[in-house]
Amino acid sequence: MAASRYEEFVAGMVELTQQYRLGSPLDPATTLGPVVRTSAAEAVRSQVREAVARGARQLIDESSFAAASPGTPYLAPQVLIDVDHSMAIMREETFGPAVGIMKVASDDEALRLMNDSAYGLTAAIFSADAQRAEALGDALETGTVFLNRCDYLDPALAWTGVKNSGRGCTLSRVGFEQLTRPKSYHFRVRT
Repeated sequence: MAASRYEEFVAGMVELTQQYRLGSPLDPATTLGPVVRTSAAEAVRSQVREAVARGARQLIDESSFAAASPGTPYLAPQVLIDVDHSMAIMREETFGPAVGIMKVASDDEALRLMNDSAYGLTAAIFSADAQRAEALGDALETGTVFLNRCDYLDPALAWTGVKNSGRGCTLSRVGFEQLTRPKSYHFRVRT
């Protein structure tokens, strides 16, 4: 996050995160359900614990989310600051409601840090300058780039990763090709 917008962005992120309602996906009041399984929740909890042990600060009071409970797939969302690029929360795929926000001095520094990962599923760029964001997106080593949103699926657009973020593609015409079984015929006509 650019230094000039860091405080404003963090405050907005905390405000938005506190509005989530953790609970059963069958309850209409729920806006944040469980992660896929308990082991996935424990992996996220471990990343948060590791970051805090190394100096990160948690900005969300977990007790505000009554459904959150260790040993279950229900975990409170978390926003971390005072993180650095050596922490797992900043370098690995989290797949849960936890995020580290790190202040950077420039787009170049942000790009270097974002690409310094073994993973490359998605990235989100938040900017009022679409051309600048598109240029950054072109330089990102990810399968999917979002502008001013994240994790929005469009059946017409391919969903794919690079590096260690999986192989193949889903959605779009390209994704549906994986569901077919092509057959090649090679003929040589003899005369």
